[in-house]
Amino acid sequence: MKLGIIGTGNIGGTLARKLSAAGHDVRVANSRGLEGVRAFANEIGATAVDTRGAVRDVELVVISIPFPAVAQLKDLFGTVPQDLLLVDTGNYYPGLRDPQIPEIDAGMPDSVWVSKQLGRPVIKAFNNILAYSLSELGRPEGAPGRLAIAVAGDDVISKQIVIDIVNETGFDPVDAGSLDESWRQEPGTPAYCCDYDAETTRKGLAAAVKGEAPKNLARLIDLYRQRGSNLTHADIVIMNRSLNPLD
Repeated sequence: MKLGIIGTGNIGGTLARKLSAAGHDVRVANSRGLEGVRAFANEIGATAVDTRGAVRDVELVVISIPFPAVAQLKDLFGTVPQDLLLVDTGNYYPGLRDPQIPEIDAGMPDSVWVSKQLGRPVIKAFNNILAYSLSELGRPEGAPGRLAIAVAGDDVISKQIVIDIVNETGFDPVDAGSLDESWRQEPGTPAYCCDYDAETTRKGLAAAVKGEAPKNLARLIDLYRQRGSNLTHADIVIMNRSLNPLD
């Protein structure tokens, strides 16, 4: 499959590495331009491109960049086919990393806002998995305790393609419903970055309460600030789980 990945940070870079290793034709771009991404592309066996090259003549584009920067990408998609599949991996962190976005603060799901900025439908995936988990904790299909990743979107065919990619990267895909329901996998919800298996992820998605996530996220940000920069992966998982205990 021909894939474009915009953003080579923790999530985008890991996806590029895994999907290239799986034999996909991967093109990578980041904010540093063609030369800024070339060394990474060469390292993982991908093709270095600029952002326009990442959306040209590909079947799927993964967008994994700082959340507010999505609004700057709309012009990229003016001349590409309408059926180009877009995957949004982003999360909105107001008050910690991102400026306030009034529409989201008023209740619009993160990825619905992204879809509106791009003028295209998107599939929400790879946002409720920690970077370390994505990189190091993938397991073969059927392995006991395999971690899960939620996938939300409106187009059944597009969602199935992303579900297959999730499986290919070493995780159990969980269908999280429509894009309007994607708030159930956002920061502060019970299914967010807790290293759960598929059964528990489904339980977490079902347990989410509309409007509660922003309050939980504010608590999480306070915990991050109190604990400082020495948090381990296990610490982060425990903190996330503590916000919405499922037992």
